[in-house]
Amino acid sequence: MKSVKETLLERRSTRRYEREHISSNHLNLIYAAIRNSPTSYNGQQFSVIDISDQETKIKLYELTNQKQIKTCNRFLLFCADYNKITTIAKAKNIDMPEFPKTMDGVMVGIIDASIAMMSAVVAAESCGLGTCCIGYARTAAPAQIAELLKLPQGVFAVCGLAIGVPRETNDLKPKQSKELVIHHNHYRTDDMTPELLDYDNRITQYNASRSGTTSDNDWASHIVDYYREAMNYEMLEALRNQGFDAVK
Repeated sequence: MKSVKETLLERRSTRRYEREHISSNHLNLIYAAIRNSPTSYNGQQFSVIDISDQETKIKLYELTNQKQIKTCNRFLLFCADYNKITTIAKAKNIDMPEFPKTMDGVMVGIIDASIAMMSAVVAAESCGLGTCCIGYARTAAPAQIAELLKLPQGVFAVCGLAIGVPRETNDLKPKQSKELVIHHNHYRTDDMTPELLDYDNRITQYNASRSGTTSDNDWASHIVDYYREAMNYEMLEALRNQGFDAVK
């Protein structure tokens, strides 16, 4: 197994996979890491759907246009989940407040699911497996995905994770400098523009020279274009359909 340092600092997204299956030992480690993830209040406001059925993966690919979903061995969908606590509250005649319909309730579910996903990433990568986090599992077709995977009220998809034996080793993508990411005692008050422009230039150089498909993308324009595209997502309506119509 890889060391903690190797696992965290050499992680890169894998989008092409071999046809090999993931061993039960590796899967059980991933499951255990997910289950042991820290959560708000120990409420465990998340669930994971492990998808191995190829037909279902192909349907998800058709909805998201993310080819790694159909080529990976396992696709895990991480969901915010208030269905379980609502079910037991009803069984014990406990009055369930509308916490899932608050902004904090939505955030708690998203945070719990996201932390669990990172636990899965670390566990899988430590075993030498490849992973790729897929946000389009949340945004591309939320109503259709909820129907396909039979998500009940109180559950919505947060992010997907493709896992498999890697067929490729991509170049390590440049990240922002420590000085841009880590602030000490308070948020930085000086001008970060020169450092951000330097990072933008490094990303441009990386995209132009990396192995595999190259591009002339910079960082700033590319990310802002993504935000512009994301303005068309109907996430609020999708959340409402799953019982998360925020009251405050």
